[in-house]
Amino acid sequence: MTQPLILIIEDEAPLRRFLVPTLTTQGYQVDVAGTGAEGIVLARSYNPDIILLDLGLPDKDGLEVLRELRNWSRKPILIISARNQEKDKVSALDLGADDYLTKPFGAAELLARIRVALRHATQTVLDSPLLQCGSLSLDLEKREVTMDGVPVRLTPLEHRLLEALARRAGKVVTHAQLLNEVWGPSGEGQTHYLRIYMGTLRRKLEPDATRPRYLLTEPGIGYRLNVE
Repeated sequence: MTQPLILIIEDEAPLRRFLVPTLTTQGYQVDVAGTGAEGIVLARSYNPDIILLDLGLPDKDGLEVLRELRNWSRKPILIISARNQEKDKVSALDLGADDYLTKPFGAAELLARIRVALRHATQTVLDSPLLQCGSLSLDLEKREVTMDGVPVRLTPLEHRLLEALARRAGKVVTHAQLLNEVWGPSGEGQTHYLRIYMGTLRRKLEPDATRPRYLLTEPGIGYRLNVE
């Protein structure tokens, strides 16, 4: 079978010298672009399976490149950037990035994030109403949740919140995205809603609510349903 093609849009030569051998030794095919414009051309020409995108490009801002890519591509986009401000991460995720890695990062973490993104691109949670995360099982069609086969009773709001995370399983979902999807316009800016209901979900679904395995917090950004 053809190995996944990864497009790297990154202008820093030292990082490219790290990324290319790291990925090729894992069996991935790799294309490299040093500018945003070149990256968009390569993305349109070769339709890569995943894109690693830097935000600090020499010709245009990476967020602009992300916006252009999302106009036509639904393939996973993983941001790799030295920008570590929460507002940059939230902006990228709200524009459609699948994940965000802050430089410097290690090979193991990068490869793990790539595997998760590729797996969910092929599984497409939206196409299947069933999701299994360890002992946690969700049937989105029947609106049933079980832990180790035992039914768990959720309120309608708890279920909507869990479903919003499940439909993007493995991805970071921002506060704004969750509030809009679960509470609608009335939830704008009401992040305390999320803290309250995430707390109740963890008490019902986590073996230890103080050390969550499934419902993970991305500080200052949002939440992620862990499917590893």
